[in-house]
Amino acid sequence: MIKFLYFTDTHIRGTAPKNRLDPFVETLKHKLHEVMEIAETEKVDMLLHGGDVFDRPDLSPNVVGQFAQIFRKTSRPIYAIAGNHDTFGHNPETISRTMLGLLHSFGIIHIIDPQTPVLVEKDGVKVQISGQPYHYDIDQRDPKLDYYPVNVHEADVMVHLVHSMLVEKALPEGIPHTLIDHIWGTSADVLLTGHFHGGFGIKQKDGRYICNPGAIARINNHWTELVRTPTVILGTITKDGIDLKERPLQSAKNGEEVLDRSFLEKSINQEEKLHAFIQQVKEHAEFQSLNMNDVINEIAAMSNVEEPVKQEALRRITVIEEAWKGGEHEYD
Repeated sequence: MIKFLYFTDTHIRGTAPKNRLDPFVETLKHKLHEVMEIAETEKVDMLLHGGDVFDRPDLSPNVVGQFAQIFRKTSRPIYAIAGNHDTFGHNPETISRTMLGLLHSFGIIHIIDPQTPVLVEKDGVKVQISGQPYHYDIDQRDPKLDYYPVNVHEADVMVHLVHSMLVEKALPEGIPHTLIDHIWGTSADVLLTGHFHGGFGIKQKDGRYICNPGAIARINNHWTELVRTPTVILGTITKDGIDLKERPLQSAKNGEEVLDRSFLEKSINQEEKLHAFIQQVKEHAEFQSLNMNDVINEIAAMSNVEEPVKQEALRRITVIEEAWKGGEHEYD
């Protein structure tokens, strides 16, 4: 029997997001202490992290040191892949210059090399652990390159980690993503993903599992974070099969206790105004220019649109234009 604990998107940082009411750093420490305790109590063979261990690649060594001490409280190995926040320029090749790379060099967290899957063998069961870090082309190229691992160890079970925008429903145009229903043909027996903070739990079909328990950290101001409880997945693999269970963290407080609702409501109101403004842009027939920035400025001037709404519209247009030019839209 081989047991593992999976968690993702811890976004370790030294400051609190503006929408938090609590001392965020201390709250995150409590959550990670609980994760390490669960790993010891459940006697798992390893912990798996789905990426975005840190909120930035060059985080303060002081902060990294504090959290490294927490990771060291478990005697189990921790395997991880790099998320978009873990590397410079979203480039996994920069990992050696990052704080996640530093923890790897000290043996505190083991980064899974995409070309060198890890083999875990116990009680006559061979499990291959592979991973695909975040990169610019993820969810924009052939999904087989990211979601279909090769069984190089001739293992009985393949567990594959991917930091990607894998979702249940299609996202707005301009946001690269992959639909769960499109990759049930994956060669992985268990596919574990992160990046999409809301998560979608455990999905199962024809003996295969696709999972995202959601982010450990609640750092954005989406209303769904008010009702979501940070969760880990406990997995057991035997000769007879695979068993996966979600386990909410007891140390995670109710969303309304730690998230600033007034900030959320202000954001929602801003979003509604933005949608109304975008509708005006769509309905406006005669423009002096086909440049979208000029169009937005023209509409804003005629409609007395608030400056923050106009600036947000311009920002989003810029993001889409960058995506068209081969860039990447960060959606987490």
